[in-house]
Amino acid sequence: MLTMENKEVVTFESKDGREVTIRPAEGKDAVQITTAVKEIIDAGEFIQKDQPRTLEEEIEFINHVKQNGHMYVVAEVEGKVVGIARVLRGEIHMKRHTGLFRTWIVSQAQGMGIGKQFMEYTLNWCRRNELRKLCLTVFASNPVAFELYKKVGFKEEGIYKEQAYINGEYIDEIFMSLFFYER
Repeated sequence: MLTMENKEVVTFESKDGREVTIRPAEGKDAVQITTAVKEIIDAGEFIQKDQPRTLEEEIEFINHVKQNGHMYVVAEVEGKVVGIARVLRGEIHMKRHTGLFRTWIVSQAQGMGIGKQFMEYTLNWCRRNELRKLCLTVFASNPVAFELYKKVGFKEEGIYKEQAYINGEYIDEIFMSLFFYER
């Protein structure tokens, strides 16, 4: 069951029966976010970072997002941040109608339905904030995410061949987008 306490906080029951809350990131989340990012980096896949931000950098980033009208939300299970989703709008006027989507979920929270809820939350946020186009990239080695994006309406716009080197293998990066109007 999905409940919206307000436009910014969503609560739902995960596939394993636990309550998940999606809400805007706050400075107090910085420790858990940076710890989770380190775990994902150490796993060696699906995140485009070499190292997490410092605690101070993460707090600064959270504040920057709030001040500049971007979206940065966390998924919280039993008081623990298990994932994030964010949309960074184009910074200059000519690109303000677009957004770049990024997300990650820690391994122990994957398969709970959080990714699908992140997508629904994000698409609703984009519509409320009058974005015209949402873009993302996904590694070809992540078919679960690729299929989720296709299912919600993203279309492939191109492929960056051998764009990433992950676990001893060159991986293609797929550029996808979703338009919020009929083309």
